[in-house]
Amino acid sequence: MCGECGAWQWPAWGMRNASGQFRVPGWRDATCTVSGGRVTATTMAGPVSGQLGRNGDGSYAEPVAVLGVGTMGHGMVDSALRAGIAVIVWDRHPEATAVLGDRGAEVAETAAEAAGRAGIVVTMVPDADAVMSVARDQGMLAALAPGAIWVQMSTIGLAGTDRVEALVRSERPDITLLDAPVSGSKDPAEQGHLIIFASGPEEARRRVAPLFDALGQRTLWVGPAGAGTRLKLVNNTWLAFTNEAVAASVALARRLGLDVSTVAEAIGDGPLISGWQAAKLQRIARGEFAAQFALSLALKDVHLAQQALGDDRFAVLDCLADEWQRIVDQGLGDQDLTVVTRELEQQEGSR
Repeated sequence: MCGECGAWQWPAWGMRNASGQFRVPGWRDATCTVSGGRVTATTMAGPVSGQLGRNGDGSYAEPVAVLGVGTMGHGMVDSALRAGIAVIVWDRHPEATAVLGDRGAEVAETAAEAAGRAGIVVTMVPDADAVMSVARDQGMLAALAPGAIWVQMSTIGLAGTDRVEALVRSERPDITLLDAPVSGSKDPAEQGHLIIFASGPEEARRRVAPLFDALGQRTLWVGPAGAGTRLKLVNNTWLAFTNEAVAASVALARRLGLDVSTVAEAIGDGPLISGWQAAKLQRIARGEFAAQFALSLALKDVHLAQQALGDDRFAVLDCLADEWQRIVDQGLGDQDLTVVTRELEQQEGSR
């Protein structure tokens, strides 16, 4: 732990040595000083500084790299910055990082650069192939410092998680892998209200606690790495059928000549509707289908659940997947998953 800033492993500057300095990979020793909640290290490359968040015990949180700042990653970075955590960001599309740079994040030119400057590295990308590409092709895994924590938060299914675990075992057994997908979409990510399904070594919990507290309203530690992904598949299957209940019921109501507002009034205060469904019902009533959770991504998660079931799949889940696939094939995959209700309504006119 740094005697100056209290960080567990101030990874952008390496570990403190006996003379009170930090050893930086590829640099000479660097001296760490803290003032006004910011830490500055003087290195042969010049001074480097960042804002420090606090742990629950008053010590400072270490910097975090977030690789992938799409809809979810962007909101998560905002939440971390609000908590005072120093964040380094990278994305395949550099334009995605510009706004975050204006808000106080440090922008890295490469994934390897970002990973090399942080002891906690988050990946939040669309699928398993993207995770593996960032880790290998973009140099993230090789750039991690010994003792670093890789927090894999993308939803990549059981097979994808197995690939990531095998990669770490074979190439970087000196780091810690956490499997920690989240429940929540755009708004909860921006508000720091996600639910985190965390799994992995218990000894990593204290180091990631400031980050998880910033990102989520609740963190569930559910077992060894891989357990988080299993729970996420259950969670998103529940979500898929929850959405289908809203979509099919609204489509039925309109076919029967009822307004959505009437349905909302009848169901809204009862025990049959969740807060998520109520909010989606209001958006449907207003004709708002801009993506909070894109249908194509929700369908990807349904496919991951199907894959996990193997040959003994649920017929009702297959039917839902087929229905959603038809809608995605019509070019609506980038719309919110509630766009399903619009397609169900339009089926009436095609009969």
